[in-house]
Amino acid sequence: MHFTTEQHLGEDLVERRFRLCDIPGILWTPATADAADPVPIILMGQPGSIGMERMYPRLAARARGAAAHGFASACLEAPGSGGRPPLPGVDQARDQLRSAVFAGEKPSDDVIDALILPLVNQAVPEWQSALDELLRLPEIADRVGFSGGVIAIAVRLAAIDPRIEAAGLFAGSYVPQSTKEEARRVTIPLHVLLQWDDEGNDRAAALELFDAFASKEKTLYANMGGHTGVPDFAGEDAARFFTRHLKRGTECP
Repeated sequence: MHFTTEQHLGEDLVERRFRLCDIPGILWTPATADAADPVPIILMGQPGSIGMERMYPRLAARARGAAAHGFASACLEAPGSGGRPPLPGVDQARDQLRSAVFAGEKPSDDVIDALILPLVNQAVPEWQSALDELLRLPEIADRVGFSGGVIAIAVRLAAIDPRIEAAGLFAGSYVPQSTKEEARRVTIPLHVLLQWDDEGNDRAAALELFDAFASKEKTLYANMGGHTGVPDFAGEDAARFFTRHLKRGTECP
């Protein structure tokens, strides 16, 4: 990993862009973070295929919110997104899934596997490599959360990497059967956000995945409205969750 740019976003937040081999990423840290006062870090997932630059306003807003609560945050360009090479077969699978959903049909397991598994299989080792490097920075504490999607990426990371201590997930329903099996190995605290009327998700399938998690502490936050109707207070709820689990000795109001 090497840093390519650094800028201050106001007085309280430092943004550094980096490259992990040829993969672009961004690290945000509170301006006060240093070796004497390291901060926990939240890995910020994002939807597949959109690209980090198009998502930047939302990512930066999430980073500002995290920094206000004393967290660093980082994102990576997802495989097949931005300027990265496309994943073989994924575009075709995405078209097939959309056609099935628009026709009111359930996408086949083969289509879901072809869309999701190549992304998960490549993204998870990349996130682990990025975390190896991020945790070497003196201003980053060894307390790690994961926030956001793609939910199948978050599930596998939570199942296999013990460094992930808590996860705030955006509920998704079109996941491989293997993801549901992996969910049964997830035992960390979970905060799952579900938009009840999300036009792009199968609510029953999302609830089935939530039920599969083996975590003793898992909370489902369901709000009325579609995919883009997440209420502003949902971010504060997630911040309290991460504060409770990543900032040891801190009491939440």
